[in-house]
Amino acid sequence: MENRVTFKGWLLPLLLVLPQILISAIFFFYPAGQAIWQSLFIPDPFGLSSQFVGLGNFEFLFSDQYYRTSFLTTAIFSTLVTLTSMVPALFLAVIADRLIKGAGVYRTLLIWPYAVAPAIAGVLWLFMFNTRVGVVSWYLGQLGYDWNHVLNEAEAMGLVVVASAWGRISYNFLFFYAALQAVPRSVIEAAAIDGAHFWRRFFTIVLPLLSPTTFFLLVVNVVYAFFETFGVIHTITSGGPQQTTTILVYKVFSDGFVGQDLGSSAAQSVILLVVVGALTIIQFKFIEKRVHY
Repeated sequence: MENRVTFKGWLLPLLLVLPQILISAIFFFYPAGQAIWQSLFIPDPFGLSSQFVGLGNFEFLFSDQYYRTSFLTTAIFSTLVTLTSMVPALFLAVIADRLIKGAGVYRTLLIWPYAVAPAIAGVLWLFMFNTRVGVVSWYLGQLGYDWNHVLNEAEAMGLVVVASAWGRISYNFLFFYAALQAVPRSVIEAAAIDGAHFWRRFFTIVLPLLSPTTFFLLVVNVVYAFFETFGVIHTITSGGPQQTTTILVYKVFSDGFVGQDLGSSAAQSVILLVVVGALTIIQFKFIEKRVHY
């Protein structure tokens, strides 16, 4: 028989959820409301006056070629970061789940990169691929390849994708490894007795059972690629070359804090919030149907 906790009156339940309501109101609803309000104005660079323009900032953004291009850049970047961080993490978790010598040390070393902040990770990868003193770029030069992510657009995108996904692999690894530990061993052993080889067991039994964890990590990694990769891009490429690594969140910073176009920056933040919210709803509406709980 299920026991449910009931409260007499509404005061105690309200007090219990009040801290979370206050945190959400102060750090989410108020800033979001301020962004929506500021997106309707064009303030002067000194912040002394503002001119109401309605939806003028939004009309200007969608007529701007560079802003439209940043949508495509963000889509490519977020897709690559999500795949680059999730696929290797799943592979490493499968290896760690097997009984191998030194598995404890192996798992500990895989977790360490998650402790590195994105901006620090960007600096580390920038030093390794620096065109003058970078170790990796020097070895590539010895092999006859002239690495220069400052001028080469594809190299710049590849570098920020790898630097962004590097630390995220550890995060995904933790969840995949925990999910693999929860897979019933009796089911795996029964399939092995029936003659199913390792990869057949993985794709027909293990992978479907991992679908709730995979779906959760898909949503989380997409949000990470949209927002938390700012530090990596700022330290490595600053959105270049030719704005080919300028994703939506970095353009909000570039136009608002560098270009001092606060109205346009506020409008961009509103659009970014709507885009991420729509993507999350689409993921829950269509992809979650394929999840087996």
